[in-house]
Amino acid sequence: MKRKNFDQIIHRSNWLKIFIIITLVLGIFFRLANLDKKFYMGGDEPATSLRISGHSLHEPLEFNSSSGENLFSAEDFLRYQYPDPETNLWNTVTAEVTHPPLYFLLTRIWVEWFGNSITVIRSFSAFISLLVFPLIYYLCKELFDFALVGWIGMALVAVSPFHVVYAQHARMYSLWTVMVLLCSLCLLRAIRLKTKLSWSYYSATLILGVYTHFFVGLMAIGHGIYVFVNEGFRFTKTVIAYVIASFISLLAFFPWLWFIYINLADFEKSVSWSTVTMPISYSINRLIYHVTYGFIDFFYIFSLYPDSAFNWQFGKVIIPLIWILVIFSLWFLVRNTPKQIWLFCLTLIGTTAIALIVRDLMTGGYLSGYARYFIPSYIGIQLAVAYLLAKKITSINNQEQKLWKIITVVLISGGILSCAISFPEETWWNKGSSSYDQYQAVKIINQANNPLLITTTPPLSMSHELDPKVQIMLVELLDIPKIPKQFDNIFVINPSKAFKNELETQQNYKLNVVYEGKKQNLYTLSQDPAVSQDTN
Repeated sequence: MKRKNFDQIIHRSNWLKIFIIITLVLGIFFRLANLDKKFYMGGDEPATSLRISGHSLHEPLEFNSSSGENLFSAEDFLRYQYPDPETNLWNTVTAEVTHPPLYFLLTRIWVEWFGNSITVIRSFSAFISLLVFPLIYYLCKELFDFALVGWIGMALVAVSPFHVVYAQHARMYSLWTVMVLLCSLCLLRAIRLKTKLSWSYYSATLILGVYTHFFVGLMAIGHGIYVFVNEGFRFTKTVIAYVIASFISLLAFFPWLWFIYINLADFEKSVSWSTVTMPISYSINRLIYHVTYGFIDFFYIFSLYPDSAFNWQFGKVIIPLIWILVIFSLWFLVRNTPKQIWLFCLTLIGTTAIALIVRDLMTGGYLSGYARYFIPSYIGIQLAVAYLLAKKITSINNQEQKLWKIITVVLISGGILSCAISFPEETWWNKGSSSYDQYQAVKIINQANNPLLITTTPPLSMSHELDPKVQIMLVELLDIPKIPKQFDNIFVINPSKAFKNELETQQNYKLNVVYEGKKQNLYTLSQDPAVSQDTN
């Protein structure tokens, strides 16, 4: 649409201009505020802290006890999670082979400049995520030549629950989102301009992308499919230019591929969790919910507070409506745009999604059950929905206009409501049930008098929330020492059967559940006084 026509629409619909501006302001607020209130739990964020400090998640950390008797404080574990003066940027690059180093390298520089608090670590992702706004606007203009699609696209991603929760997450997903948009924009411009400079920009952004996340490579394959099909399966100059740009990117990524090769055992160990066999129904169920999270997720609150009058059933009303909107948007896109437009969106959505789903079907894994791996798919879906809404609210049919204006406001308002509800919560769906369980366990432990926490693994994530008074005892699973007697309350989180059997049969302890979660339980240890005297 011409700029003049768009201005006329905005002039006639002043509410739309105001509504979009308010939405963008709220999107910025939800990303930048309350960064220190979210629970620094789960495996991802502590793993980021280890990486930027120059330590590996899998290396045997030699913790130095400040208390003796194999007892530690939270501070003993925290000092491994902030930049270590004895390590440098190269240690951050090579500390881990699982993920490419660009995000961690930039985050370490950011932390060295601004400080090592949780707020600072997360703020890098938050500020990077703000680049999504202009990038999706210009991508929409390049793809659709319709400015209103760009404005609605910005509004959708501004308050998209998926984009907001990962904008406040100390991980590479915001940077990955930026790279998906930037690579896609550069590809479309290169196809249109057909210059060596434009293709060099695409190659450069692709290099940055693959050094951000491996799955950018899947998106690049989707770009190749798009170029080849769009060129009628002929080796035109455009196809050749894409192949050269991609080949240069692959060459630039070769040093990291070599690093993986020489550390293949560590790489296989680090990704072994993804090979655990899960029923395919598990991934399908999660996929159904996760598509909805791109627009609305406030019904997740009912899973955290199951006594709610609405409970989780409320989500079963919203989810089908969102799916209907998404499917209708894709159908409308295919029916009303040229092949070079709808094909781009479909390859962006489908390449990564199909690769992950097929991989899980073949191996029994469950990568497709994680929303964060579908970033290109989310963007493609949001492009299609933005186009649908923009076309419908500018329809020549007044009744249709009114209906779709209502749908647009309701959909974006649902995103605003979702962000407002998740805003004060310490944990949310992106951190998983185990993080919520650990958060509840930490609250119980912190309230106890003279507490001891016994664990077989370093509590890297819990150390950010545990009180200084809490002592931590690291034990070997098959060599559990005598439990110290000087503590009033002794806790064990999620002990294995062998661990419980050792405590109950060899040391005559009784384990009592004080918190029962979805994935992790917290126990206290008690011992009969008579038995305790005998063992002493």
